Amino acid sequence: MNFDFKRRLAAEFIGTMLLVATVVGSGIMADRLSDDTAVSLLGNTIPTGAILVVLITILGPVSGAHFNPAVTFAFLVKRTFPASEFLPYVIAQILGAISGSVIAHAMFDLDLVQLSQTVRSGQGQWIAEIVATFGLVATILGGLKFREAAIPWLVGLYITAAYWFTASTSFANPAVAIGRAISDTFAGIAPASVPGFIAAEFVGSLIAVIIFTWLLEPSRSEKGNMAA
Repeated sequence: MNFDFKRRLAAEFIGTMLLVATVVGSGIMADRLSDDTAVSLLGNTIPTGAILVVLITILGPVSGAHFNPAVTFAFLVKRTFPASEFLPYVIAQILGAISGSVIAHAMFDLDLVQLSQTVRSGQGQWIAEIVATFGLVATILGGLKFREAAIPWLVGLYITAAYWFTASTSFANPAVAIGRAISDTFAGIAPASVPGFIAAEFVGSLIAVIIFTWLLEPSRSEKGNMAA
């Protein structure tokens, strides 16, 4: 199906909004239900992975279900996404992320806009975001190459895993980082920490595109051998 640009932007806005509402809302709920940080993180992880499966399944056919400027950037670098649509997509994603935090706060009777006090900075955190975003983009590119129908599950499962094996709990998304900066809750990130995360996420995305474009594309000699 071909959807017009307005509908695709709406899908990116809605998808990112629901994603961040889930991340922030489940974090608030988990934090209220348990004093154990590990249990709270698990309560934050499972809904995030689950909602990604749902959102990519229902909105992927409309907009591609990027919900993430680093993913849109990856397709731009691969020249499979028009440059003229890059900025509108990113704006829709950022506005959706901010709206998601506001909606989560409203549901839990909190101040609608807050500034997070949770500092997430330093070399380990930045490396973790490079790794997290690299893995996310690699998952998407590999899925597109070999098992496109499985991408919702691949992405949901990857993010579920990355919450636990990365020091940063795998933001892997500049729009989500911005949305979480206005939430002084379990899922928050201090605004001063956001630029470092965003830079690391774009670096991870670029590395993934470079490596996986090479890895998943047979050489000319291999193509000739396969044809023969």
